[in-house]
Amino acid sequence: MLTGKTALIVGGDARYLELMRQLLLYDASVYAIGFDDAEEELTGVISITEQQVDHAKIDFVVLPISGVDEEGFVDTHFRRPSIQLSEEWFTSFSDDCTIFTGIMTPYLNQLSESSVTITALMSRDDLAIYNSIPTAEGAIMLGIQHTDVTLHDANVVVLGYGRVGKTIAKSFQGLGAHVSVYARSDADLARIYETHATPITYDELLTTASTAHLMINTIPKLVVTPEVIQKLPTSCFILDLASKPGGVDFRFAKKRGIETMLAPSLPGLVAPKTAGKMLAHVIQMIIQDHE
Repeated sequence: MLTGKTALIVGGDARYLELMRQLLLYDASVYAIGFDDAEEELTGVISITEQQVDHAKIDFVVLPISGVDEEGFVDTHFRRPSIQLSEEWFTSFSDDCTIFTGIMTPYLNQLSESSVTITALMSRDDLAIYNSIPTAEGAIMLGIQHTDVTLHDANVVVLGYGRVGKTIAKSFQGLGAHVSVYARSDADLARIYETHATPITYDELLTTASTAHLMINTIPKLVVTPEVIQKLPTSCFILDLASKPGGVDFRFAKKRGIETMLAPSLPGLVAPKTAGKMLAHVIQMIIQDHE
């Protein structure tokens, strides 16, 4: 339980509506900034502006999964204009206040070098694995919508074998797809083989790409290069799940007439209620562990 704790939620997508409901069930007091268009759904939540925050009474802050950009802006799906937070705004919280973000950004890295305590939720194995479930379901949905073949017997190429890549590969295998997985680690390549997927190196990726119906990237750096895109059939759909700016050369893909999509926040789109419950559960555990 979070009895006696006060949370401040700043921006975020649909999963944050469920996050706030869950925090209330955990008996926390919840303040929210950036949910002007969703106030009817936030019974029990106190809506305020960034200027109205009483920094001394806040025990923890939850920023959007995407963090804070280089100019201090956060994503707000339920308010326009967006919210801009200064370094002074962050440093006004007490030393005991924990600030949660989805991912660390250069702006937040700079803040963390001062006295601000920042916890990156998506760097935790537990939440990333929980989050991979709705991500994989969303990838399946988009794969069905944007290809002209059944996923059963389709050639699916997954780039990366981390926490998300593992779940995606297994999920598409379960549908009867022929799954090839690109990884650099010998241990990962061995594990991919063990799961009856096809392990591929970069050189083998160029050959495998020529028959791909669907390519799914989970690596947050440029890996779907013009060299790879040149090998793809124009009917292939490229789904990039990596954090912005993704790992695909979107310009060259468009030039070749290949459909692409950058979708780093699929859980918030396809299963916001489940994703919000997962966030609340992990945040509660972290706070209790700190105590």
